[in-house]
Amino acid sequence: MLDYRRRVLDDILDELAGELPAVELYGAKGVGKTATATRRARSILRCDQEGDVSLLRADPDRIRRLDHPLLVDEWQRWPAVWDLVRRAVDDHVGSYFLTGSAAPVEAPSHSGAGRVVAYRMRPLSLAERNLAAPTVSLRQLLAGGATIDGTTDVALPDYVDEITAPGFPDIHDLSPRARTARLEGYVHAIVQRSFPEQGLLVKKPRALRAWLAAYAAATATTTSYSGILDAATPGESDKPARSTVQAYRDVLADLWLLDPLPAWLPTGSPLKRLAKAPKHQLADPALAAHLLGVNAEALLGGRDGRPGARGSGLLVGALFESLVAVSVATYAQAADAEVAHLRTERGDHEVDLVVERRDGRVVAIEVKLAAAPTDEDVRHLRWLRQQCGDAVELVVVTTGRHAYRRPDGIAVVPAVLLGP
Repeated sequence: MLDYRRRVLDDILDELAGELPAVELYGAKGVGKTATATRRARSILRCDQEGDVSLLRADPDRIRRLDHPLLVDEWQRWPAVWDLVRRAVDDHVGSYFLTGSAAPVEAPSHSGAGRVVAYRMRPLSLAERNLAAPTVSLRQLLAGGATIDGTTDVALPDYVDEITAPGFPDIHDLSPRARTARLEGYVHAIVQRSFPEQGLLVKKPRALRAWLAAYAAATATTTSYSGILDAATPGESDKPARSTVQAYRDVLADLWLLDPLPAWLPTGSPLKRLAKAPKHQLADPALAAHLLGVNAEALLGGRDGRPGARGSGLLVGALFESLVAVSVATYAQAADAEVAHLRTERGDHEVDLVVERRDGRVVAIEVKLAAAPTDEDVRHLRWLRQQCGDAVELVVVTTGRHAYRRPDGIAVVPAVLLGP
């Protein structure tokens, strides 16, 4: 634990310490759930170890006698433990952390609503990667009147490095070659072990791998699922059945490996005819880059050295947007807000990220690779202001050096300077 990297979620847990008797941390394997919970636990039950489960089967009250706070790790491997925790909470016995890297195949008999508070843990946000100290707070942007200033030396090549460096703490700081090897092992484990554990034996691993790559290529788009399937099977008449592809999606969602952005559909808004399709996104943009077989060099200049080769300009933009989206989702959670995207039905207007707080406060964010956004880059934000008025804070997240407000009031914020 000497090398523990503090997470935004730590601030939430610190604030709520003593008030919540049971907290579930869920998310994809490797994002750091167990490390975060272990720092707060006095004892641990590991449900992926048969010895711990056998003792608990024989003596269910053991869960109450262990030192608390108690961490129940990988609880989905023995779902019955959820009900044991829920009953202990009802009896005001102990405090608990539950961590899970998949939805349970067999659901507990009780949902835990009102007893267990759940937080999703995502891969490392930009603020958690310690590239620069954030100077612009999303929470303050939502509150109104945020100060927009700060300078950084982080530039586009650094962001591309972060796109290809997984936000999994144990992998992030490895050499590029070691990261590639670990990512390949991660994908292999998903296909060969995680899918069967979720009840789906993959008969054609190559077909699943091709679908994953096609989904990765659709990052930051609203491409239809039939379009993704066509991209995964170009020129093939014998495509996987729709039920097979749906099973892929269901398992990947249960493993928290898909993190799509829902469409923003505000109630009582003057906005009409908004598209309802989600924007596709894997849990980590490094997974998308790996599945597509591109490294930082390829993203910056293409495999043959020409800028834009293999569409790398479009791809790096999409993956940069995904990196920012994952980060903003982490910051929004700390501000009790939700993140979505906006797109009109005809696609003539779209906003990359819309962060909305429970009280209706909204921050609209465009993500641009450019260091200094032009009027053309902010045209959709200006359109949104015309529709909703000044109640919406408008922000452009860039790869530039300086945070400032444009003459039209739109905030320009380098990605690493935006934080919780």
